[in-house]
Amino acid sequence: SDLNPVAVLVTRALVEIPPRFAGLAPVNPEARARFADGAVWNGKGAEGLAEDVRHYGRWMRGEAERRIGHLYPRARLPDGSEATVIAWLWARTVASPNPAAGGAHTPLVRSFVLSSKKGKKAWVEPVVDPSGCAWRFTVRSGSGSPPEGTVGRRGGRCLLTGAPMPFDHIRSEGRAGRMGQRLMAIVAEGAHGRVYLDPTDDMEAAARRAEPAWRPDAELPHNPRDFKTPNYGMTTFADLFTPRQLAALTTFSDLVSEARERVKRDALEASTLPGDAEAYTDAVATYLGLGIGRQANRLSSLAFWNSMRETIEQTLARQALPMVWDFCEANPFSDSSGSFGGQIGYLAKAVEASPARVQTGAVKQADATREAPEQPPWIVATDPPYYDNIGYADLSDFFYVWLRRALAGVYPDLFRTLLTPKASELVATPYRFGGDKDEARRFFETGLGRATAHMRAAQAPDYPMTLFYAYKQAETKADGNGNGNGATASTGWETMLSGIVGNAFTITGTWPVRTERDQGLKTGTNALASSIVLACRPRADDAPMATRRDFAAALRRELPAAIRRLQAENVAPVDLAQAAIGPGMAVFSRYARVLEADGRPMPVRAALAEINRVLDETLAEAEGDMDADTRFCVAWFEQYGAAERAYGEAEVLFTAKNTSFKGLEEAGVIAGGGGRVRLRRREELEPDWNPARDRRLVDWECAQHLVRAMTAETGGGVAEAARLAHAMGPGRAENARALAYRLYTVSERRGWTEEALA
Repeated sequence: SDLNPVAVLVTRALVEIPPRFAGLAPVNPEARARFADGAVWNGKGAEGLAEDVRHYGRWMRGEAERRIGHLYPRARLPDGSEATVIAWLWARTVASPNPAAGGAHTPLVRSFVLSSKKGKKAWVEPVVDPSGCAWRFTVRSGSGSPPEGTVGRRGGRCLLTGAPMPFDHIRSEGRAGRMGQRLMAIVAEGAHGRVYLDPTDDMEAAARRAEPAWRPDAELPHNPRDFKTPNYGMTTFADLFTPRQLAALTTFSDLVSEARERVKRDALEASTLPGDAEAYTDAVATYLGLGIGRQANRLSSLAFWNSMRETIEQTLARQALPMVWDFCEANPFSDSSGSFGGQIGYLAKAVEASPARVQTGAVKQADATREAPEQPPWIVATDPPYYDNIGYADLSDFFYVWLRRALAGVYPDLFRTLLTPKASELVATPYRFGGDKDEARRFFETGLGRATAHMRAAQAPDYPMTLFYAYKQAETKADGNGNGNGATASTGWETMLSGIVGNAFTITGTWPVRTERDQGLKTGTNALASSIVLACRPRADDAPMATRRDFAAALRRELPAAIRRLQAENVAPVDLAQAAIGPGMAVFSRYARVLEADGRPMPVRAALAEINRVLDETLAEAEGDMDADTRFCVAWFEQYGAAERAYGEAEVLFTAKNTSFKGLEEAGVIAGGGGRVRLRRREELEPDWNPARDRRLVDWECAQHLVRAMTAETGGGVAEAARLAHAMGPGRAENARALAYRLYTVSERRGWTEEALA
């Protein structure tokens, strides 16, 4: 179950529908013609359903192109031939604030790069008219460098005069309805890959001819953290699309009902499922409707061009709707990135791959805070809401407005409201409570408590409840000196665990599960790689009480071994702090209560702080097995990072760590001169370093060379790192690995994202 109708629909499409029609042959006329010639259907699972999704998706594409194909003209290549356009790249424009520009509009472009692939460099070159009041775009390739963009995090720059354009000016122009757009470049399907072409007046005119029959005019939420477009006058869902995009999406949405009639007619003619013809029709329509949602994700004015992959990136590349300045408009009738055929193809693959043997699942829309599962006991598996981190209901409306138009007749129960339900959604989002964070927190805690109580009542006692959690929000409480080096806890984890422990569950196991892609836009950020799965059982009625001292002692006995086990099982450093919460809370939750010195119950936040202290101590203890030079480098890094400091400060640390400047210099890990000292940067390390020939091999150096091998463009990647690890020997390699966990923790706490990634 789920409260959100979009989530319910997706889950039905995965759980309910494929098994219901497992083993059935497709009903479309092309398939039936094959059977008429004596062929026998021998597809497995829901392959027949998938084939029908592809067939009727192709019909929709063809019919849509017949109706609105004139809005998507072909491009003329330099040799005079014609080619299908993959995408049109647009730049938003506003009037220059500089009077010298005479009120002319100037482009807002984040990046002029079209392709950054080696040997295929291409970019847009803005050409300013000598009069200084006009400009145009042209495409260039080969040698040379693209110009810098005209808008960044601090504002814009007038292309005509060079004058700064503060965001206040850009926002006011947008809110006044004076933001425009100009075609920057055209991407076409060439014989040997992408072809980048100059914009033309004809192409701009074709886009402006569109007259959409419908607009999703519902207002965007007033959620300033995740929805940035209202700041610029784009306040409704319709504003997120160009007229041509609205025309295309409306046409495709309306074609779902027409395709549904064709499926029904063909299913009745096929006579292989006469009793289920209506249900089968709705099943095919479900996937076609989901295809509209996928198309909207690639066909809005917030989609953008990925110059490294030469593809169209989705609107919801992350859980937000940011403002996009130079956007990408896909051609749904191409055979490349962002096309309607591609979206249907993905869905058909999902149908083919889904478990489809026996009908065992039922999916319903339900509020977990109000409804307990019927007829317990059950085995509960859940992925609870992430406090204030993600506003799923707000974001899912982007899809809901199109799914509702396409599928309201199929699922009237899911699409009875104009937008998704918000009032009951379990998130601690302050803007829904007039900015009152305390009220938002109370709402979340109360609702989570109710939901957890329902889970406990329904959970079978002989099996664990499993709870998936991929939440990363560390808050460091200032120490007595106010410098932010105190205990670390997390509001999201605290609140979720309070609900679990407070409703008499004990945590009996924890495991990270690799759920996140290692590719895509989040590559290069220190985002979580895994979800943490907690196994929970109802706590015994006779569970003992403990003092804070008892808890701390048990934690120090048991948690270090659990942390070392997690490390041995290759839990990534970015996940270790989250993964360690499980075994730590297993200790805390085994007690009915943990009492502070004054007799009050110890809160979960305090328990999390203790767990993080033990984690830090465990990682720091690993230094004891490392050489003195490495211990100096870690201490210096923890205090100063890559900064240069006075020699006197280093000398104190030399003595404390039993090493010397000369020795560290010989080891190649430190640099100094003029009374200053600093750690050597990775780019300063010997490029042809060989650990077998290093006369003063240190663990710090080994770790830095492994990072260099993994991250440098010409470093050799995994293979070169493996070669180095083998050459330095298992002891040094393990120490380097342990050091990576330690340095990651230091870097993350200090906010050094690039170093944490390394």
